[in-house]
Amino acid sequence: MPSTNVKPLSEAARNKLKDAIQQLEPFLNEYSLNRLLGEETGEEAEAFYKGLLSDLRHLLVFSEVSVEKLGVLLRRPNFDIDFAERALYEVYHQCVNAFFYPKNECYSEDGRYAYTGQDAIRFRFKPTRDARNIVLGMSKIFEELRDELAYYENDYMTQRRMQGQK
Repeated sequence: MPSTNVKPLSEAARNKLKDAIQQLEPFLNEYSLNRLLGEETGEEAEAFYKGLLSDLRHLLVFSEVSVEKLGVLLRRPNFDIDFAERALYEVYHQCVNAFFYPKNECYSEDGRYAYTGQDAIRFRFKPTRDARNIVLGMSKIFEELRDELAYYENDYMTQRRMQGQK
């Protein structure tokens, strides 16, 4: 990747992750398992919401760590391109992948809907409106990040291996 693109890409990734944090944190502070369950009963609903909350908490932590790394990087007087590329690689593999491939599989992306204008996220269980809205709101941010950081999916590590670095 041309080194001239790395700094603006780092700034953009940091801003998008900050937007995601600003949406996720209030949601997780406000909603508990009991509140999301509401009148729902059954093991399926409870397992779904436990998994969803767990996945969103992990995503929040990964995003906060990445924002901090990118912030340190951008505040340095001399921009370190190698550190920036590593940080962007981690954003892709920790944050973007944590969103699109959640551990508990409460939702998944159905690529068939990606170009139809419909939401590509499909839930395993019908969530409350607020839970649905937070995931769909996050999907827009992480889709943009995925598109911008696609280089870091494979090419970054291949380039490093070819250079003899870890």
